[in-house]
Amino acid sequence: MSVDSMFVHKMWNDNELSKMVDGGVPFPMLSDAGGKVGRIYSVYDEDAGVENRGRFLIDPDGVIQGYEVLTPPVGRNVAETFRQIQAFQLVRESAGTEAAPSGWKPGKKTLKPGPDLVGKVWEVWKTKEAFD
Repeated sequence: MSVDSMFVHKMWNDNELSKMVDGGVPFPMLSDAGGKVGRIYSVYDEDAGVENRGRFLIDPDGVIQGYEVLTPPVGRNVAETFRQIQAFQLVRESAGTEAAPSGWKPGKKTLKPGPDLVGKVWEVWKTKEAFD
């Protein structure tokens, strides 16, 4: 979503994104003309009339589980966004009995939250292959 119109989004997808992603972006791009949504999420820059790059991970209950806001000159890492979505899904599906540490990827070792973990996270981290 950005303050750009749907026509600008279409041109961006057709002339740029489709050259980077086969078939272009696989989801709809939304226009926030006037920055109403950007103001709600505190990413709208009133002086410049644009929105900073914000990524908000919202769970099925409507709760923001994670977010990142970057100024326009710095791009986001889509692979990291997907990794975080998968991590939040794992935690949700396990009802909190598993935690996904930094750098966790599907199929890799998770942490089991609880008193026994306190002061022992380093034991999981000491083996690099747990997260490679």
